[in-house]
Amino acid sequence: METVFRLPAGAAAGQEPARSQLLHLARLLQPCAAELDAAFLRRLGGYGVLEQKALLALTPAAAGRVLSSRGSFTDFLEQVEYNGRRLAKLNLAPVEILRVLRTYDRLVARRRPGAWAAYQTIREPFHLAVTLALGNAFYQVREAETQAFYGLFHAELQARGLDDLLQRFVAILTRTFRARAGRLWIYPPNGGGLDRHLLRRLARPRYLTAGRHETLLLDPGLRGRFASYWSIPLLSRGRLAGLVQFGFATPYRWLPRELQLLDAVADRCLLAAEKARLHEQLVVREAQVRRLAGNMVRIEEEERRRISRELHDDTGQSMLTLRLQLEMLEKTASGAMRQRLGEARQLVESTIAEVRRIISRLSPAVLDQLGLPAAVRQLAQRLRSSCPVQLRLRVETPPQRLPREIETVAYRLVQEAFQNIARHACASRVNLSLRSTDKHLELRIRDNGVGFEIGSGAGKPNSFGLAGMRERVALCGGDLRIVSRPGRGTLVSITLPLTLSSRRIATHEQDSSASRG
Repeated sequence: METVFRLPAGAAAGQEPARSQLLHLARLLQPCAAELDAAFLRRLGGYGVLEQKALLALTPAAAGRVLSSRGSFTDFLEQVEYNGRRLAKLNLAPVEILRVLRTYDRLVARRRPGAWAAYQTIREPFHLAVTLALGNAFYQVREAETQAFYGLFHAELQARGLDDLLQRFVAILTRTFRARAGRLWIYPPNGGGLDRHLLRRLARPRYLTAGRHETLLLDPGLRGRFASYWSIPLLSRGRLAGLVQFGFATPYRWLPRELQLLDAVADRCLLAAEKARLHEQLVVREAQVRRLAGNMVRIEEEERRRISRELHDDTGQSMLTLRLQLEMLEKTASGAMRQRLGEARQLVESTIAEVRRIISRLSPAVLDQLGLPAAVRQLAQRLRSSCPVQLRLRVETPPQRLPREIETVAYRLVQEAFQNIARHACASRVNLSLRSTDKHLELRIRDNGVGFEIGSGAGKPNSFGLAGMRERVALCGGDLRIVSRPGRGTLVSITLPLTLSSRRIATHEQDSSASRG
């Protein structure tokens, strides 16, 4: 948003100096205009050439010259705004500029009394118009700086990674400095493989002109296209950490305020780039951890199957053979020995039943043979047998089998949820809904048990049930939602997808030319 200062609509015509009065003043000042300008410049000895040139363009004599060349007072005010912007970038505030311009008024009063009398009739509206134009110019510059920093901050929030961040940054900076093109590089700690001599030459701000030192332009696409260039280093602890280069349609050296803004922007760019780089590294590390966790889950399931097979093929068969031997001995024995062999046989039979239960929990054969719906019904039957609950099932899945990984994850989630209900919920009613669409498997388990506080339940140091459920769902790219309150029961809602799933440079080109100021 631009802050604009204008004369009120009614005052513009009533208070603006009359053209005839300004032309009359210009004719009175013309014989001594050069003398007045020279005397004025002597009093500006503490300012540089750029400041002196801009201040000379704000005087009554400058207004007279604009009108004498068939310009209007509006043209003069545009000249005031243009030079006011330059003075703002030279770090001269409007108050200081107006104080300096009063020096010119005193020179006119002392050297040309006749002109001073004519000037008195228009002095008030003239100064008011110049003051407003300078204020407008000053706040345009400050507003542009504010917008630049706001844009950089907004880019940090909106950027999708480091490359996108740099693209946004260079677009904002190119627009802020009204360049025709811009390039922004961020280097790794070793300088990105650039020649050390070149790095030393680029480690300070450089103003480049067409055909001279264009070899310092890192992007060959910039060379020969523009009249002048800026090369501004981005330094971190005295080391070249990046570079920004702009191309301008006309020769244009930066002004002090612009260089200060670039220094501040450089710090912002480096901090934001480092933050984005660390975020990208974190995302990569998280992806690696996810892959490792997924691999661990697969290894866990394979190990469950291996142990299940060994228990079934070796331990189970051995226990059956032992039971058969004990049964045969029991038939031939008599008295106390027959009773003891019978007790041993019963112990072996209970052990066989326990081994079968362990095998079923480790790797349920019904899941591999009949699929998820049958396995879920088996889990439901076990829940009914372990605790007195009224369990309602609603299973809607396609006739074809779901992906094995999805079936395994869904089975483990139902298994964990039923275990939590049996151990902690004290529920009397449980509803389970399992349905699949073309792209997702949806699982909902609701109970009317005691419930719990989500934060405290997930934060217990030795509680891994909820964490394990979240991890399994996250590894599949699914979504887990748990709703619970003490005394209000618990809802577990799960959605699983059926399909498992050196230096940087940013550039920007301005298509349209912009006036400099």
